[in-house]
Amino acid sequence: MLMEMSCKYFKVGRCEGQKVVDGEAVPLVLQPPEGGGGEVEGLLWAIRENKEWFEKTIVKNSAVLLRGFHVKNAQEFNDIVEAFGWEDIRYVGPAPRTHVYKRVWTANEGPLSEFIYYHHEMVLIKEFPEKVILFCEVPPPEGGETPIVPSFRVTERMLEEYPEMVEEMERKGLRYTFTALSKNDTSSMRGRGWEDAFGTSDRVEAEKRGKALGMEMEWLAEGGVKTILGPRPLTRVFEGRKGRRMWFNTVVGMHGNELSSGYYISSATMADASEIPDEVVKRCQEIIEEESIQFKWQKGDVLFLDNLALLHGRRPSLPPRKVLVATCK
Repeated sequence: MLMEMSCKYFKVGRCEGQKVVDGEAVPLVLQPPEGGGGEVEGLLWAIRENKEWFEKTIVKNSAVLLRGFHVKNAQEFNDIVEAFGWEDIRYVGPAPRTHVYKRVWTANEGPLSEFIYYHHEMVLIKEFPEKVILFCEVPPPEGGETPIVPSFRVTERMLEEYPEMVEEMERKGLRYTFTALSKNDTSSMRGRGWEDAFGTSDRVEAEKRGKALGMEMEWLAEGGVKTILGPRPLTRVFEGRKGRRMWFNTVVGMHGNELSSGYYISSATMADASEIPDEVVKRCQEIIEEESIQFKWQKGDVLFLDNLALLHGRRPSLPPRKVLVATCK
């Protein structure tokens, strides 16, 4: 009955780049029904009436794209997010972001010319969001896609090619380091300063908040801080997702990225400090790209991602591009 009620309001559509993964469309595209106006008020009603169905659909398909509902701005996007009643979770991470309205923030404000590598949102933090919701206010004239990757497919293929290495990393766990400056640097996609990230300029308080998130911290002479996280798992299995092992890590994105000043902005090793072979990381990068799903943003699109099942990133683009984000438990 719940499915029937929902289908009276939503029409299943298609989008460029959509794939079928294990029998499900990713992303599932939901549009206004034939003859429907596609206005936001009607969408909000449909969401409130069918919250359980919608949430199950996000888990089933891993991504749901609302298209054609004429969502215009951050306020209307926030109304959509709040209609579900999901608890908010504050972003913690290196991406420079600006608060826009209530639960809505800008997505990564790093240079549009840079590729933001695939990741599960806040994968290194003890408490991470289950849902990442994106809204396209201004679509880019060229590029700027938000590619998504079914995480379990990466695990499956890495196990096929590097079974012993995968199990060694799983057994030992992973250790990451990340270095942040004191103040924000929007010239970098990882330029969020520690003061903004921890919401304080007091080092003692920052250490307290970092410890609560599972971090150790080392202060640097120039005012920055090196954070150490680990051990962290290589894969995770989450309830309700068919027992799949998700590639729930950021090994590729953080492996040996060095700043010009000579210290590592990030690193990824096994928890006992054993190095992860470059060839393994390189091949994993190739597999992730091969499994990626691309679609072009349209104005007013709202994309729901199951953060427990999908990696996501950002393709380089020409300006302007404005995508807003909300993260929920």
